[in-house]
This record gives sequence, structure tokens and C-alpha cells, in this order.
Amino acid sequence: MRSGTGGGLRADALSTWDMVVMAVAGCGPAYTVAGTIPALIAAVGVASPAALLYCAIPVIGIALAYRQLGRVDPNAGAAYSWVARSLHPFLGFLCGWSLVVACTVFMASSTVPAGNATLSLVAPSLVGDPVLAALVGSGWFLLMAGVVAFGARIGARALTVITAVQVVLLIGFALAALLSDGGGTEFSFSWFGFSHFEGQESFVTGALIATFAFWGWDVTSNLGEETRRGSRGSGFGGVIGVVLAFLLFALVAVAVNVLMTPDAVSHSPEGILIELGQRVWPGVGGTLLVLALLLSTVAMLETALIQAGRTLFAMGRDRTLPPVLGRIHAKRHTPWLATVVIAVASGTLAIVEAVRLEPGESMLSDAVSGVCLLVTFYYSLAGLGAVVVHRKLLRASVSNFLLMGLWPLVGALFMLWIMIESVASLSTSALVIGFGTLALGLVPMLAAWLRQRPYFERGRLDADRARVMDDSFGGADSGETQAVNLARSQDELLTDF
Repeated sequence: MRSGTGGGLRADALSTWDMVVMAVAGCGPAYTVAGTIPALIAAVGVASPAALLYCAIPVIGIALAYRQLGRVDPNAGAAYSWVARSLHPFLGFLCGWSLVVACTVFMASSTVPAGNATLSLVAPSLVGDPVLAALVGSGWFLLMAGVVAFGARIGARALTVITAVQVVLLIGFALAALLSDGGGTEFSFSWFGFSHFEGQESFVTGALIATFAFWGWDVTSNLGEETRRGSRGSGFGGVIGVVLAFLLFALVAVAVNVLMTPDAVSHSPEGILIELGQRVWPGVGGTLLVLALLLSTVAMLETALIQAGRTLFAMGRDRTLPPVLGRIHAKRHTPWLATVVIAVASGTLAIVEAVRLEPGESMLSDAVSGVCLLVTFYYSLAGLGAVVVHRKLLRASVSNFLLMGLWPLVGALFMLWIMIESVASLSTSALVIGFGTLALGLVPMLAAWLRQRPYFERGRLDADRARVMDDSFGGADSGETQAVNLARSQDELLTDF
């Protein structure tokens, strides 16, 4: 333990099941259905299930890359650390920076929707005032910040209940919609093929939107240090979470296409979630799904806080950002200061943006596009890093070649392609949120490099270390913790306890 950190992260706080819940909650099922699925249907129509499928395949490849890298180095910084030690420290720093910025922008842009969802349940006449909605949403934001700062375990328990409620509601309403008379398009398995895309531009647009739909599962990778059996548990939970999220999103996309036409989805005045609820269960259904939306938004705020907070904490303990960010609460063993900084930054940005916006306006569309650019950037680098780290093991077996090499490489190249191809179609605001904020990260990166921080001089990741880590996780929880602490003390890496 280094002086000034106040201790280490709690190494046995979370189970593999907690990681599955975290991954699904991070994808925000009801939030995605309310905001992302309608945008996807508006962009590609009945090809929305296909866009989800063809994006899920490379995202699973990235999840596999995260799992393999996490087995080598369970690290709160995740891609920030892995990419630095597999490709280059500059790229690793920009991965961490892009994740922190993406989470901050997302949380700021989601505060108003969270407030509006709350007001629609308790005071419908007040819906539409962005400042009031931002203040109400900030209340949820502060509550989630307190939960995250209090401890990962209590956060996981809260997410289990929140996620279960929204998933049950969405599955129930989707199945009811499929069993109804409909009013949209008759279901066809061709919806999962390429025939309904109107050229490459349509496919790229759909893939970019679908990437945002899946984003959030990688919160599990930032909890590798706090998971029983290390990133063997967190990494596996992330992969399963992506698969479950795809199945749920595909089911809802099919149900909406059967229930409504793409034009009806685009012009739904109250939102697709309320429309779905009202058509299936008039009077009550819309209210239930608004409740699901509120729970989903709150859950995503929590997982984004965890991701950004843990990454900022890792950057602080590496001294690539102010070292004070690397402090750990002496009793709760959580990176409380990094969490507070992220919460304050996001809440301030949300309120400033709400004051600037006119009633009815929203920054959500540009924020989503800008966040997607940042996400595809650090996903692609993590995928490439995994292939580099495990390159000597790829010929050992067919499974190694597929799961450590080919699939992560396909995922990485897909993300790079989507990022490059989407630039021409994005607005200036989206490009500023994406590449502009990424360029700002060069300033603290160069400052840390000029100060000769050890982060920029560390050794390469060794894939053989995964076997050593697996052996060390063979005993009871107390034995596992001792083994991890021993391995980390011998590793002499500034980013490990």
C-alpha cells in the first residue's frame, strides 16, 4: 500500500453475478428502449434488429478482449492501463481520458431526462422546464454519487433490484406487443439480414447508434480489483451482460416494428416507451414504463459514476492526473474523492446546459454521437491491445486463435471503421464533444510525460501472468486476497496495490 491512498480497494466486494447485473444495468435497458431504439428505427427501419445483431458480434469481441486483458491485470483503470502496456502509454492515457469525458458528458445529458421522468410521475404539469428537470435530476445524481462512494457492494445490490424491475417490465410488454394484433409490419426473419439497409451509409449510421445501445457493459472491467476471483469474474460477467442486452434489445426492436411503423415511431409525440405501454395496457402501461425509464436512467448514472470514478482514481494514483484523485476512503475502501469530482463536474455541466437550452431543446442527440466517437476510439484500442498481448498464444489452440485473436481483432477493426466512416455525417457539436474533448486530453498527458511519471516507462503486459493470477485465485476469499496482494506487491507496478 502506498502512503496517502488510505488503503486499497476491497478485493472481494463483488461476485460474478454482481458483474452480470452491472453489465446489463450499464447498458440501460429501458433508457435504450426510450431513446436509442427509436433513433435506430428512424435510421434503418425494420433493419434495426439486424443493426443490433451486427454490432453485438464485434462488441462481444471487445468484451472478450477485456476479459483476457483483465485476467492478465485486474486494474481499476482497465483500458487506460492495458493499452498503455500493450500499445503505447500515450494511447493508454487517451483511452482513460476518453472514457472519463464520455461518462461525464453522458451523465450531464441524462440528468434532464431523469428529472423529466420523475416529474411526469409526480407532477406532470411541470414537465418541460429544463432547469427544474436538471435540478430534480441532480437530486438523483447526488443520491447515486452517495451510493457509489459508500461502497461497490451496496451499489450492486441496489442495481440488482432496479435492473430486475425494468427487465421484467420490458420483456412483459414486448411479449404482449408480439401477441397483439399489431399495426406495424408483419415479422420476418429478413429483419436480421442485410436486405433492409439502404447502402453503406445506412449501415454505418445504424451501427453507430447500436454501439451506444451496448455501451456501459465495460463498467465490469473497472471493478476487477474489487471482484471475487479478480477479472475472471468481472470479465466473464461483461461478456454475459452483452449477450443478455442484445437479446433484450432485439426482442423489443422486433416488438416495436410489429406494433408500429417506422413513421409512427418517428412521430410518436409522447415517446416510444409510453406509446408501447399505452398500446399494450391503456392507462397503466405508460406509467409503468416511465417508471422503468426512471429506474434505468438512475442505474446508468450509477454505473457511469463507477466507471469514470475508478478510471480517474487510477489516473490519480499513477500521478498522470493530480495524485489526490488516487485517495481511498479509509473505512469504505472506495475512491470517494474521484467520485465526488466526477459528480460535481457532471452536475455542473448539466445545470449550465439546462440554463442555456430553450424549453423543448435537448443536447442528447449530439451528446450521444460525440460519446459514440469516444467509445469506438477506446474500444478499438483495447481490442488491438488484447491481440498484441496474446499474439504468442494464438497458435496454441483453435479457441485461443478465435477468442484471443480473431474475434477481438474483428471487433477492434469494426469500431475503427465505424468511427472513421461516421465522421462525415455528424454535426459540428458532436465532433467537438468527441474529437475536441479528446484533443484536450493531450494537455494533461504531455504535462505528466514531461514530469517523467513512471506510467510512461512501465513494462509490457505478459499474457503468461494470467496463468499465475488464475493459480493465485484458487482458495477461499481470504486466501485469494492474500494471493492478489502478494502478486501485486511483487509486480512493482505503480498502478497496482
